[in-house]
Amino acid sequence: MFDILETVNLWLAAGKTVALATVVETWGSAPRQGGAKMAVTSEMAMIGSVSGGCVETAVVSEMLDSLEDNLPRLLHFGVSDDTAWDVGLACGGQITVYAEPLDVAWWRLIAQQVNPSFTTITILSGERAGAKVLFGETLHRSVSLPPDMLEHLTQAAQSTTTTTRTQIEGWDVLIEVFRRSPRLIIIGGAHVAMALKQYALILGFRVLLIDPRKAFATLERFPDVEQISHEYPDKALQPIPLDRETYVAILTHDPKIDDPALQTVLPSEVAYVGVLSSRRTHTKRLERLTALGIDSGLFSRIHTPIGIEIGAKSPEEIALSIMAEIIAVKNKGTTS
Repeated sequence: MFDILETVNLWLAAGKTVALATVVETWGSAPRQGGAKMAVTSEMAMIGSVSGGCVETAVVSEMLDSLEDNLPRLLHFGVSDDTAWDVGLACGGQITVYAEPLDVAWWRLIAQQVNPSFTTITILSGERAGAKVLFGETLHRSVSLPPDMLEHLTQAAQSTTTTTRTQIEGWDVLIEVFRRSPRLIIIGGAHVAMALKQYALILGFRVLLIDPRKAFATLERFPDVEQISHEYPDKALQPIPLDRETYVAILTHDPKIDDPALQTVLPSEVAYVGVLSSRRTHTKRLERLTALGIDSGLFSRIHTPIGIEIGAKSPEEIALSIMAEIIAVKNKGTTS
């Protein structure tokens, strides 16, 4: 959603007619997960992807048809279909995609959400196919729904944590849980940090840099990060939500910077804390943190030496190992 949001907003501002496709379910080797989106204008401008390329042509054709008849359609592609070879899923994958004319009011409300966490529910079939409910700062319904149905949808939205297709009181629905892009906080602006922020940006992370050493943390070295702070970490981190969508990489080798950072992030809910150091250095660090009164039960949260073991030598290789470890933690949903 957020990958295509800006482009679709520009299309709407220009008065273009837009169709939206959303991955509903996948099985086997399908390359995109539930919730992945693609948008197409009536002039065939495209943004996003629902399959990494293998069913895009067929989906686009259906999207354009949906603009013609103003009706949504639920599409299924897979090895059991006669068209499997034509759409490129002969390798064994299956995918269900929902194609529809874009609900502009719903889309614009999503673009206005201040709280990055919100949920939408789309009815996929039946007489109310295409109906949407947005659970965010305000409740939005694209069509009138019976009170009991709205209550069931509300309960489902409150209890669902990941995008999923399900049945609610006999209604076939797609529940989409939206969260803002994850945040990577880099403590220390050395060469590893420069490479790390590149990998992070490619993978859709927002990057914040903290380093009181102004010579390291400059716009010339980090022109495309969200924020640069020259305060010490204990102060710089205070206004930042240290939640489960936040990952912290501490790269300075300087106890005056590393220790205040750890003192702040270890008791928080951040998903990942990694420190660039040797095991011997880390032993001394734990002694200092203990003297500062940090609960020793939190020490197991620290990933050090930082990164997965790939025999990394250069700053770029070290950054790659760090980013790989962060992605592993993110995808496993663990904070340890």
